[in-house]
Amino acid sequence: MFTPQGPTLRELAVQALSSIEHGYDLLAPKFDHTPFRTPDAILEAVGSALEPMGPFTTGLDLCCGTGAGVEVLRDLCRDSVTGVDISAGMLAVGRSRLGTGKQASPAGGSGAPTVAFVRADARALPFGPEFDLVVSFGAFGHFLPRELPGLLSGVRAVLRPGGRFAFPIMAPPRADSPWYWALLGFDTVMRVRNAVRRPTFVMYYRTFRLGDVERELARAGFRTELHALNEFGRRRDGSPRARMVVATREDLPGAPGGGA
Repeated sequence: MFTPQGPTLRELAVQALSSIEHGYDLLAPKFDHTPFRTPDAILEAVGSALEPMGPFTTGLDLCCGTGAGVEVLRDLCRDSVTGVDISAGMLAVGRSRLGTGKQASPAGGSGAPTVAFVRADARALPFGPEFDLVVSFGAFGHFLPRELPGLLSGVRAVLRPGGRFAFPIMAPPRADSPWYWALLGFDTVMRVRNAVRRPTFVMYYRTFRLGDVERELARAGFRTELHALNEFGRRRDGSPRARMVVATREDLPGAPGGGA
């Protein structure tokens, strides 16, 4: 699963016994050589699915890590792209890989958008309603279910009216799949670790369920659509193995933050 350039087992153990922020600071130089980085196939599928919904002007990659989602946004947004993450180490790698301060071209031009990386907690975003597209890849396991309403409300607050929040979500593995038991085992180990050691390292693979997410998105004032990512095929029951969730900020009477 790991390349020779990736972290050793000892380095992973040290990371897992740290806080989320410090753990990712430690992992950052080798993160792109681990299976924790979102695979290119998923990034490309989401980018292709979002392209017909554009053009987009400003984009935000939530919990951007080393900037894989920022690269997707650079192909979709005309003016500016921002990556936000709590780990200074991950942001440093992203800045090194992608650079910042590139000048945006006028609307409709052919130049690259400006790119910026901002250190902040995703649960307290330091932006106003300035984005028309927010994406996130593989970060939701770092938030407990009780944190989801606040997280989604914060995303809605930084979107312009009609702005979209998009992210991929994989179908859960079946109980007869080795992946089911592997993920269950990982989550169990993490729960035991967090019960006996502080600071906690929140990373769970089985807490972000589509039905729960759809309900919380509706409560936060989003209209949600599901788009099958057909590149990943279908399960035995015909359902997609992967979907892209697209949640659109609605400003309707009676909705949170809506008009009169």
